[in-house]
Amino acid sequence: MVQHSRALGAAPPKPKLAVWKFTSCDGCQLSLLDCEDELLALADNIEIAYFMEASSTQLPGPYDLSLVEGSITTAEEQQRIRDIRAQSRALVAIGACATAGGIQALRNFADVDGFIAAVYAHPEYIATLKTSTPVSSHVAVDFELNGCPINKYQLLEVISAFLHRRPPQVPAHSVCIECKQRGNICVWVAHGTPCMGPVTQAGCGAICPSYHRGCYGCYGPKENSNTASLCHWWEQELGADKATVIQNLRNFNAAAPVFDAASRNREGQDDQE
Repeated sequence: MVQHSRALGAAPPKPKLAVWKFTSCDGCQLSLLDCEDELLALADNIEIAYFMEASSTQLPGPYDLSLVEGSITTAEEQQRIRDIRAQSRALVAIGACATAGGIQALRNFADVDGFIAAVYAHPEYIATLKTSTPVSSHVAVDFELNGCPINKYQLLEVISAFLHRRPPQVPAHSVCIECKQRGNICVWVAHGTPCMGPVTQAGCGAICPSYHRGCYGCYGPKENSNTASLCHWWEQELGADKATVIQNLRNFNAAAPVFDAASRNREGQDDQE
């Protein structure tokens, strides 16, 4: 019967897309919804099997592509991400939370029990892990798309690439290149402002430097970023104190390995002094 239907020209089944949320603010899922016209065109070519931000439809797996937003912060989430991975041909982590633990990974540098006791009247009801970790710390990830939130056009490129089984074409250069493309005056050179641009992945369009502010590293570390050298120049040439350096490193991608190592190194220097 199946062979007969195909012989009559029946269309093959559409690839199934699933979008999952873990600990996050939903901003990266909203970036997908913000695609509007592009999302309508996408819906003609794929079956959105699971995307609770957009629809109550919940179709069972397996899924051709799973997009995962959010970090892993509870034991329940640890098990759920493993279940999702088992049902997904390809799994892409989207956003700073899913790729680097997010802003909530600031807990990794402090006493979580102390935070819980200070915030909640009944801490005994709170079940959480000591750390906030990226999806890749728990399961194999096929691609990571950085950003807080992600660039919607980069997301569309990633979806298209995986559905057509080709490598995503996402720029690997730094925010500094985007500044040059926009004709921005360098805030570091002109004003002595500490800026994460040289070590941060492009994708935001250099929003903050365009308004004469230093980059905050929202898109995470670029490939082969020399964060140690950047911090040295901030301290030696700009006169930035260690607290300023650590604050810049501990933003939306605080737990990204190169940012984490650089900030802990600065804390260690303070301890030695």
